[in-house]
Amino acid sequence: MQRRAFLALTLPAVLAACGADNIMASDEEVRRARYVSDEPPSITLLTVIGIPKGEGGHSALMINGSQRVIFDPAGSWSHPAIPERHDVLYGITPNFKNFYIDYHARETYWVAEDTVPVSLAVADAAIRSAEAQGATNKSFCAVATSQVLRRVPGFEGAPGGFAPLKLRNWFLTLPGVTSKKHMDGDPDNNHNVLLRQKNGVVVGYGADGHLHAQR
Repeated sequence: MQRRAFLALTLPAVLAACGADNIMASDEEVRRARYVSDEPPSITLLTVIGIPKGEGGHSALMINGSQRVIFDPAGSWSHPAIPERHDVLYGITPNFKNFYIDYHARETYWVAEDTVPVSLAVADAAIRSAEAQGATNKSFCAVATSQVLRRVPGFEGAPGGFAPLKLRNWFLTLPGVTSKKHMDGDPDNNHNVLLRQKNGVVVGYGADGHLHAQR
């Protein structure tokens, strides 16, 4: 995937090659962005899946522990309000979670959100594992996601390899997993989602799994 940078007050769109970016936000930026969710601790595998063939396009983790972060290895989403250290994105409020999903769900891809409840200690261990992983080279998203999971108690069996769908199929066998499917009809160029995120539109997904947006 490519790394797309949003410019704070202008219409977005600086594209650069996606890979080991070595982005390192400051301690102050990370501290300021910290978001603590009132939802139970969990580890969520986010898988971007192609339409209509069903191929796996991307793997990422959303971890809800003492704070909520997204581990987005060699990922393609960024926002000026979200600090990043290597591939860990901080400050994932409900709105930014929806922005992240909205960015990936489009006419050619849907997003699987598979969540396993864990203890706070396990969720925080997953955050530490993600922070220790370092920056990921392009095409290695499933590899890096598996490596992060294998260092977490209860997730040691995560399969290696480059296939997001293989990783997802394993994740779906874990006890207590629940799944959501997110879809919308945005064009593949992401113009609509970039406008929504620039304008601060609150984005949500209804019970039907489809995008609903409102100001």
